[in-house]
Amino acid sequence: MKKPVIGISTSVIVDQEGGFPGYERIYVNKDYVSSVISAGAVPLMIPMDASEENLRQTLDLLDGIIFSGGHDIAPIRYQEEPHQKLQEICPERDEFDFLLYRLAKERKLPILGICRGFQLMNVSEGGKLYQDLSLKDTESFKHSQGHGPSIPTHTAKVEAGSKFHDILGKEEIRVNSFHHQAVKSVSENVVISGRALDGVVEAIELKDYPFGLGVQFHPEMLQEKEEDMRKIFVAFVAAAKQYQGKK
Repeated sequence: MKKPVIGISTSVIVDQEGGFPGYERIYVNKDYVSSVISAGAVPLMIPMDASEENLRQTLDLLDGIIFSGGHDIAPIRYQEEPHQKLQEICPERDEFDFLLYRLAKERKLPILGICRGFQLMNVSEGGKLYQDLSLKDTESFKHSQGHGPSIPTHTAKVEAGSKFHDILGKEEIRVNSFHHQAVKSVSENVVISGRALDGVVEAIELKDYPFGLGVQFHPEMLQEKEEDMRKIFVAFVAAAKQYQGKK
């Protein structure tokens, strides 16, 4: 059997200087690609394209999909007006990601959402976000760490009996943190499977779905050194192999 192919959603960045100021580039951070390769799969970057026909043909090639980090999701997506502490949004990326997520779910593709991808999963399923951690009722830890990305800075508790717990085999892990928003509420389609000690949701799972996991932290930045983070990608690729075998 060939290695499974894992799609990775991309973002857009605008050059601010150099020879092409204002020039748009489609990209994804290298750590996502490295994590997929290390787990035994083939990465395929999915360019931002809101054409349903093109995305359906792209998904024909895939055995799993990662929704990557990046911009804040426009709050209109969860029926709120923008707060003063909302950061940069990208409506074009929202259109692309929400469509891609819907089409991936139709096929029951294994899904792994990371940071923005985790929030995308929650909002797509009917949940809401705090537009900034300062809007929570209780005080939060520092979730935008001022340290290197490969340094775990806070603890997360893992819910016993969850798929996340099955993957990790433990009830507590250390994670990195690069976000200013958080899950406010989840729908009945979603289970919370991990929280920071300040109550911030760190992991969710889709109910009645073969493999649908979202994490607020960045395991792709930690997996080279941290076995717990590597387990996430190994389990995800294993699910992709099962999907591949059923094609």
